[in-house]
Amino acid sequence: MIETVTRPHRANLIRFGERHPELLVLGADLTSSCEADGFRDRFPERFFSFGMAEQNMLGFAAGLAREGFFPFIHTFSVFITRRPFDQLAMSIGYPNLPVRLIGFLPGITTPGGVTHQAIDDVALLRAIPNMTILEAGDATEVESLLDCAQAIDGPVYVRQLRGEVPRLFPADEPLRLGQARRLSEGSDLAVISSGICTEEAMRAVPALEAQGVSVTHLHVSTLKPFTDPQLAAAIAQARHGAIAIENHSVIGGLGSAIAEQLAEQGIGKRLLRLGLRDTYAHGASKSYLMREYGLDALALVSAAETLIGASLDIGADHLAEVDVDNASQPLAKADKSEDL
Repeated sequence: MIETVTRPHRANLIRFGERHPELLVLGADLTSSCEADGFRDRFPERFFSFGMAEQNMLGFAAGLAREGFFPFIHTFSVFITRRPFDQLAMSIGYPNLPVRLIGFLPGITTPGGVTHQAIDDVALLRAIPNMTILEAGDATEVESLLDCAQAIDGPVYVRQLRGEVPRLFPADEPLRLGQARRLSEGSDLAVISSGICTEEAMRAVPALEAQGVSVTHLHVSTLKPFTDPQLAAAIAQARHGAIAIENHSVIGGLGSAIAEQLAEQGIGKRLLRLGLRDTYAHGASKSYLMREYGLDALALVSAAETLIGASLDIGADHLAEVDVDNASQPLAKADKSEDL
């Protein structure tokens, strides 16, 4: 059985704060919902609550960063990226300040509907110079994101997971900036996944391989800079092409970054992008929304069938039987929702 970790960011933030006395945490009336309540209780003098005033919070964070502190903003992804976009771009991005933007409820991880679903955040922040964008895919990455972000010179945006988070990757193999995780090796298809879609891909890939389709599966946690050479190389070597699957609009996110790289390098392979197709989602459970908008394992199998031009006779019952725990093991040691 795959391990599930409860509120891993909450515990990790406290540990991180103990090691970094220059760390300050800023919140916007969502302290417990963003798992910053433990830090607030442990270090009350280093926690600042701004209420529903995100523009002010980002401007204040910029001032703290100029004074030598490391502010870690905690709120929902939509309230970091949409509402205070000008402050983010001009007060933080332009001066290249070390502000860490920890965004929760990315994409359709919330039943809260369009007001709370950040389906365009990666597209918005990819356009901001100096910005690094990271995304957690499991508990191991949740627990290693803060260290990774702190080592970066400049602003960092994190698509963070909360609540009950599965551990897909070994606890001793943390997220590494700019380096995808290679989860399987094959020559027929390349699957590039990020965030919560990686667990779905880990269900689909073994089922595809059982039907004789060999797959290279890469999990991406660094969405900007998008410079890992193994991504384009894996697609170039895939006989039938590639599938990108992401918890985001197909416009401006992981699939777009891959397409840009393929075009610039002259790699003429077909790419299918699975994500929200120029639409808003609506309020419902995560599992329902992933199925409804084609972000689950069955949608990935269907895309694979399109690329190879054949039916594989893989149904939802086959995918439910896949042991994700075994599928999550790396190829080699060297290869490196909760309701509102």
